[in-house]
Amino acid sequence: MDLSGKRVLVVGLGKSGIAAAHFLHARGARVTVSDSKAEAQLRSEIPALLDKGIAVETGGHGARTFRDQDLIVVSPGVPYEVPQLVQARALGMPVIGEVELAYRFLKGRVVGITGSNGKTTTTTLVGEILEHAGKPVLVGGNIGTPVISLADESTEQTWSVLEISSFQLETIEKFRASVAVILNITPDHLDRHRTLEGYVAAKARIFENQSAEDFAVLNADDPICLSLATNTKARVAFFSRKSEPQSERKTSAFLRAGKILWRGDAGEQEVMAVNEIPLKGAHNVENVLAAVAVGMITGCQPAQIRSAVMAFKAVEHRLEYVATIRGVDYYNDSKATNVDATIKALESFPANIHIILGGKDKGSDYSVLKELLRTRVKKVYTIGAAAQKIQSQIAGAAPLEAAETLETAVQRAAEAAAPGDIVLLAPACASFDQFENYEQRGRVFKDLVGALKKRESRAREIHGGAA
Repeated sequence: MDLSGKRVLVVGLGKSGIAAAHFLHARGARVTVSDSKAEAQLRSEIPALLDKGIAVETGGHGARTFRDQDLIVVSPGVPYEVPQLVQARALGMPVIGEVELAYRFLKGRVVGITGSNGKTTTTTLVGEILEHAGKPVLVGGNIGTPVISLADESTEQTWSVLEISSFQLETIEKFRASVAVILNITPDHLDRHRTLEGYVAAKARIFENQSAEDFAVLNADDPICLSLATNTKARVAFFSRKSEPQSERKTSAFLRAGKILWRGDAGEQEVMAVNEIPLKGAHNVENVLAAVAVGMITGCQPAQIRSAVMAFKAVEHRLEYVATIRGVDYYNDSKATNVDATIKALESFPANIHIILGGKDKGSDYSVLKELLRTRVKKVYTIGAAAQKIQSQIAGAAPLEAAETLETAVQRAAEAAAPGDIVLLAPACASFDQFENYEQRGRVFKDLVGALKKRESRAREIHGGAA
């Protein structure tokens, strides 16, 4: 793909947009960037762009900016249906996403991992499994490192393990994963995709360009995933926590008598015991099963996979243990940005939970939380823009307190919790009403808990000194 002298517009100045702008400029393109945020919000990014001669538009997308471009690259946070992009496509201008742009330059083979929940954990774990097996591996995508940032590091021997969101899949054309994984599909991002069907269709695009040489890995316990098995030309492999494959010819990772087994062309092989998985929750067993499937498909040995899984640490902001204060355990699951992720977090603890819910609503139905709240939760603390909707939909399931802010919620939960209780941040919402992203929300939660711990330590010191 020759970019020299081409006029390229990058829409959206998130991590991937900024990385794309610098990548394009380095290859001789005449780059313009456009973002709806005010200039003050992008103050830290603009100087480096201007220093390279990249034109910057902030505070909105001007119609003229979109004219006469040879290529438009869209960041995943920008809806594909904004009027300027619709008009550009109508005029025949090519519009692609950062993942598609990166794919045109990425060498080697790709493992693409998507799903409503578990993407970051599974992507990170697959990367570590391949690394334990001595394979050249790069990890990026929606996990935090833009795919375009991996292009120059890749070689023909590289495995690029990529977390891919539905937003990123909306704008692919040629992107092809040698191994494509869909972990699960539950309602999410309906504020953007409008319907569950639209969301499923976006996820299913990960199979779009696969061939018979490739693999599609699907969750056999998820009805929607199961229905997508015919949507690819690739060889299908399943993973299941609940049942063994019905046919001996089915390639699958599954459980039997407390062991994880793999059934492939060489027959059945034992990989590891379930109780050797260091992560909490049944959902993490599913994530490990998916990672085992990818590891076996890519030529890793069971012992290498077992070693990588046993050494694996929980991903930051994903059911992450933070501290114990006065006998109360604090967990950060800020990455629980949808209802299904919150369900999985609640299922990881038997009872005595103080849960913090709220943020920016994504068109979710919070009423499905009621049974778990009723049986496992002592109190719910709501924050952010979705608070009233959440309160109305879960009323009666557990005691409620409108905390408004995360700081207030942590303080109130700390005051109410007794030894043996759990304080859990698992918001079921996006973070953009009060925070830049879920990472910032998680860091703030950990800082607040850290401040609580320091106050508790000081109080003990004072009490001990007085004694």
